[in-house]
Amino acid sequence: MKKQVVVIGLGRFGTSVCKELHKLGHEVLAIDRNVERVNGLLDFSAHAVVADATDEKSLKSLGVRNFDHGIVAIGDNLQSSVLCTLMLKEIGLKKVWVKARDLQHQTILERVGADRVIQPENEMGIRVAHHMDSEKLIDYIDLSKDYSIVELVATEKTANKSLNQVNINAKYGCTILAIKRGEEVNIVPLPSDVIRLGDILIIIGHREDLKRFEDRSV
Repeated sequence: MKKQVVVIGLGRFGTSVCKELHKLGHEVLAIDRNVERVNGLLDFSAHAVVADATDEKSLKSLGVRNFDHGIVAIGDNLQSSVLCTLMLKEIGLKKVWVKARDLQHQTILERVGADRVIQPENEMGIRVAHHMDSEKLIDYIDLSKDYSIVELVATEKTANKSLNQVNINAKYGCTILAIKRGEEVNIVPLPSDVIRLGDILIIIGHREDLKRFEDRSV
């Protein structure tokens, strides 16, 4: 489903988020004070604007209240990050995700209403450690430019259906490698195995095919 997302702060993290969201087909409004950074996102966003995101009038004039999600990527300036998060919530954005530089920053952001706080370096460090500890702990990994392994939560669309009924291989060209149910992991699922609501499906396939399956079946 296409979403409208405003990304504020176009450093390395914000730029990466913008480009990937644009690649996935979402409508992105990119905002930064730096002209060069904004110009660099003109081809990777629906709109790229030079503006002060800590100014409520500027945000309202850009129609930010009509967006589905907000991502605040001003990780290095705590005051601007917190102020921008507050204003986005007051304007009415339902989901505001924010980049934090450390635990103290995260704590403050959570208290002012951030829906999710991201510490990229910390999260990547944890992910690397888990992968070194056990290669079976996979959430999302790119195998190449085109192929990935992902974990998707089963919804009502696939719940109470067997793998044979879902028939993901024939319909989408993807393969279910395993099914996680609570602490149990079925690493050799049979065609007759039934998917339950909330199961985590570990799937391999082409990125576009995985996206099609996610949009239509989970």
